[in-house]
Amino acid sequence: MSTTTPLPQKPGLPLEVRALTKRFGGVRAVDDLSFTVPPGRVTGFLGPNGAGKTTTLRCLLGLVRPTSGEVLVGGRAYRDLDQPLRQVGAALEAASFHPGRSARDHLKFLAQAADIPVARVDEVLATVGLAEFSGRRVGNFSLGMRQRLGLAQALVGDPSVLILDEPANGLDPAGIAWLRGLLRALAAEGRTVLVSSHVLSEVQQTVDDVVVIADGRLVTQGPLVELERSQASVLVRTPERDRLAGSLREVRPQSTVSEDGADALHVSGWSTAEIGRLAHDQRLELHELANEPGDLERLFLELTQGVSR
Repeated sequence: MSTTTPLPQKPGLPLEVRALTKRFGGVRAVDDLSFTVPPGRVTGFLGPNGAGKTTTLRCLLGLVRPTSGEVLVGGRAYRDLDQPLRQVGAALEAASFHPGRSARDHLKFLAQAADIPVARVDEVLATVGLAEFSGRRVGNFSLGMRQRLGLAQALVGDPSVLILDEPANGLDPAGIAWLRGLLRALAAEGRTVLVSSHVLSEVQQTVDDVVVIADGRLVTQGPLVELERSQASVLVRTPERDRLAGSLREVRPQSTVSEDGADALHVSGWSTAEIGRLAHDQRLELHELANEPGDLERLFLELTQGVSR
């Protein structure tokens, strides 16, 4: 799939959410939420359905007025940006398109309104894989094609910041792999990329950082690798399982040791080298000793369940 010819390179702009609160009548959708999204990285904005993600994004884009707090793009409110379409590109889940208008005409209208060269329209249609369908009416598009058109709309201004709400919805596995590569390439150019999702596994191979919210409040934030490291464990298989488990718990009581079947242990808080040394010193026979990835989906559920105001 071809790539776009970029407009003059722009540095990414940080996104800042500062003590954001939004109430709808008696419902507090967002509650004193604060986080920062840095340029040059893909940040996953995660939380279960109803956590307040979409409301936060709509506040960022000036579509909803906060009850209190502020949301800033490069230190400025969205409404104060000089050329918002060139600075911030967004594709919200509920994006709508005129069913009788072609994909190209839809983007052409946006480009002309923002004084963007019309040639850019064909570039982004090629980028998202819709070049051959550019003349088709959007009303005849599948969900996946509409998602791609939403991405094209977000990219038409060659923005420094991308805000995408559930961008993988409707895409097949090949489309999801393509999207992953596109987002990482855009971040590598220095852009700020914020991707909202309610499923951690969908963005786990894409994002650098995560911001997790539940019930409108921040639960955790930081590099994804730190979450992975916190959940990493070691798989050990030994005919002397119970003896090894007892030794591990005695030497390091704060570690987690879980039995699995007749001969396996899952151990957190120990490295493979440390377990190997302990087994050698105690003359314990090992049949397998390997790192195993953390169960981030389980961690995500643990972080977001039971959060109350």
